[in-house]
Amino acid sequence: MDKLTDIATQIRRDIVRMVHGVQSGHPGGSLGCTEFFTALYFDIMKHNPDFKMKGEGEDIFFLSNGHISPVFYSTLARSSYFPIAELATFRKLNSRLQGHPTTHEHLPGIRIASGSLGQGMSVAIGAALAKKMNGDDRTVFSLHGDGELEEGQNWEAIMFAGSKHIDNLISTIDWNGQQIDGTTEKVMSLGNLHAKFEAFGWDVMEMDGNNIDAVLAGLKEAKTRTGKGKPVMILMKTIMGKGVSFMEGRHEWHGIAPNDEQLRLALTELPETLGDY
Repeated sequence: MDKLTDIATQIRRDIVRMVHGVQSGHPGGSLGCTEFFTALYFDIMKHNPDFKMKGEGEDIFFLSNGHISPVFYSTLARSSYFPIAELATFRKLNSRLQGHPTTHEHLPGIRIASGSLGQGMSVAIGAALAKKMNGDDRTVFSLHGDGELEEGQNWEAIMFAGSKHIDNLISTIDWNGQQIDGTTEKVMSLGNLHAKFEAFGWDVMEMDGNNIDAVLAGLKEAKTRTGKGKPVMILMKTIMGKGVSFMEGRHEWHGIAPNDEQLRLALTELPETLGDY
């Protein structure tokens, strides 16, 4: 567990440095989802850094809320998909590490362009169906923002997955209650998400997304629920900006970069564990 904690700390350090370096990006959600990415890529998924787009015979992951690309890029680099030094090119001209992940850059680990919110669920369901049709018994994972659920396309896809028993899919909602303009409750209340997903035919779980032990246990439990006729939904409670005290729980950090002094303060709370890029 200490190893995973060290990885998560370094990924957080990468996030704030990447966003500060170009004074652009989305640190809040990235920091909040760090334990999830760490557990998924360094323990739970069977995946291959020798990247093949089809992902045959391996678990695959889709990031729907693509604006949290910093945590995704750091995780992929730390998982040996591409050189860690490339993180220094984040959001720069001609970089493969654009603000939202893109496929035309041919960055290993990226299977869809994302950031136009609401589309990732449909893609993940399509990939899960393809695995079923091809006799591939591996699992499709996806991550979505809670504010993203305000996009109607999600609910068509959610209804389809339950109706068609897409039971090789584990989707997770980053349930931090924050979005760019304020709280989700203020912008557009999501109501009872647990009851809604159950009504759409999903097997629903909840977990603490900022406790690495809880995330590991939750994802392992989710895997035991696949293959039983229902897609699996994890409602993952997180804190936006987790790990940097002055960012925690504040929607303002959805999409702004720390200044020099704020970066210094953040890095004092995030000790270097695996080596900076």
